[in-house]
Amino acid sequence: MRALIIGASGATGKDLVQVMLNNPDYTEVIAFVRRPAELKHPKLKQVITDFDRLEDVSSEIKGDVWFSCLGTTLKAAGSKDKQWLIDYEIPMAFAHIAKRNGVPKAILLSAYGASPKSNVFYSKMKGELEEGISKMGFDQYVIFRPGLLLRKDTDRFAEKMSAGVLKFLNGIGLIKRFKPLPTELLAKKLAKAPEKLALGKHIIELEQIFEF
Repeated sequence: MRALIIGASGATGKDLVQVMLNNPDYTEVIAFVRRPAELKHPKLKQVITDFDRLEDVSSEIKGDVWFSCLGTTLKAAGSKDKQWLIDYEIPMAFAHIAKRNGVPKAILLSAYGASPKSNVFYSKMKGELEEGISKMGFDQYVIFRPGLLLRKDTDRFAEKMSAGVLKFLNGIGLIKRFKPLPTELLAKKLAKAPEKLALGKHIIELEQIFEF
């Protein structure tokens, strides 16, 4: 398979690229990035991309499956408008080009609680993205909705604290369905989805990901 990925510079995206490079089912991995990573591999092609001008790289948006691991926090983005651009507008624009170019499969990394009807800005944004891509009619469309992610060497204090609390609660048998998910494990689940699942739309909820 020739795989396309946006969000390759994030924690899950980096892990996904590595998983696909090590998987013989993937013959080529095309990462659309603002700046090149140091990673070198015969199967990896990095396309330097101005995400405000995706049409400039539309000729590269061709393959068997595309993955979106793109996303940011409100704090990192600086405003809701900027977060909306990164989390919604860019993936939607990429999806439109992929559909137009005949890419048949789409794998979206969304979030727990995503719903276009949510009163929470982040959840509503993710839900509207899910719905928008769904309307495009990809042959296979898989949505993953993880909860708290465990990133390697994270420097986010709140993330470390939340993970610690959840691990403790899981350890005494409480809210196991919300146990933190390592990005390396999530990446493996994402990579196997195109071959494991049938055509059509699939939503993999938080509690299902560990068993997927």
